[in-house]
Amino acid sequence: MGDYPKALSAHEKALAIRQQSLPFDHPDLGASYKNIGLLYDNMGDYPKALSYYEKALAIKQQSRSSNRPSLGASYNSIGVVYENMDDYPKALSNYEKALAIQQHSLPSNHSDLGATYTNIGLLYDSMSDYPKALSFYEKALAIQQQLLPSNHPDLGDTYNNIGLVYYSMRDYPKTLSYFRKALAIRQQSLPSNHPDLGASYNNIGLVFYNMRNYQEALLTHDKALEIKQQSLLFDHPSFGSSYNNIGNVYDSMGDYPKALLAHEKALAIKQQSLPSNHPDLGSYYNNIGNVCEKMSDFPKSLFYYEKALAIKEQLLPSNHPDLDASYNNIGVVYQEMGNYSKAHSFYERAVQIGQQSLPTNHAHLKIYKENFEDMKKKL
Repeated sequence: MGDYPKALSAHEKALAIRQQSLPFDHPDLGASYKNIGLLYDNMGDYPKALSYYEKALAIKQQSRSSNRPSLGASYNSIGVVYENMDDYPKALSNYEKALAIQQHSLPSNHSDLGATYTNIGLLYDSMSDYPKALSFYEKALAIQQQLLPSNHPDLGDTYNNIGLVYYSMRDYPKTLSYFRKALAIRQQSLPSNHPDLGASYNNIGLVFYNMRNYQEALLTHDKALEIKQQSLLFDHPSFGSSYNNIGNVYDSMGDYPKALLAHEKALAIKQQSLPSNHPDLGSYYNNIGNVCEKMSDFPKSLFYYEKALAIKEQLLPSNHPDLDASYNNIGVVYQEMGNYSKAHSFYERAVQIGQQSLPTNHAHLKIYKENFEDMKKKL
């Protein structure tokens, strides 16, 4: 990480001098505003970054040439800040302004156009508009394929982005194809312990898991873990995600002792890096509760299901569908333990929330109702 405070101090001093000696619309002032905006952007102070980027843009807009590529770059920078602030409509508006200028002033295969297509693709991906995300990623890819060597890391990143869109669309064969292209490039262009290589193996493992090819999923998740072990500290949060993925695979294979061991490792790592009420911790507690239930260790299962529920109750609205799943899980455990009164109470709560949050024909709601009715007969 750069020494941003020192750099910021130096740029602010330069700006102060320029403000005293230059006209208010001088390009060098715009450059200072842009540099300070970039520093605030890198520091995560997006409102200040936006303020300085907009000052730089205002100076560029006074130039006679409103279609200059540098103006497009300013709109792009502002778009990135708005995207980081989760203001997607404003981000899209600025990206589209950048694109219009670049299409007017740059060759159709210019790398800056490719970067803008990528930015818009990322934005549409975040907005869950996957067909549009795919369209813009493919435009970016077409430019990169003209300009870059076939093993360039940027091509790998774009293949990975396209793969992620297909993954979100649940088109797993196409996902796998693009993830493998990304992996092949990264294997050629990156050190064998580079985190991006680990990310590729992790992504491929998730695809195999969703395709129910558990042996291949396990192999690729193990490769991802091996790379992390070479490049990261033993308690890095990323290890938690790897152990969690491995635990899910073992769970699906019915090897519950190995699943439990992996999930417990994941939890121990995540507990060091996340607040005690973080939703990811709730998911990890739920995973352990689920495995313990399958192993018929009902007291331990109940302990972890209740921890998961406590986090959800802190973070979610009282009628959120994730809550009804937790109530149902706890009801199942109480039923297995022979405590029908408590099971009845939790099943009833699951039905109440499910009726508020789920369609009347939803499969989960049907299960909750069946559990509740069965339990009523046992009381």
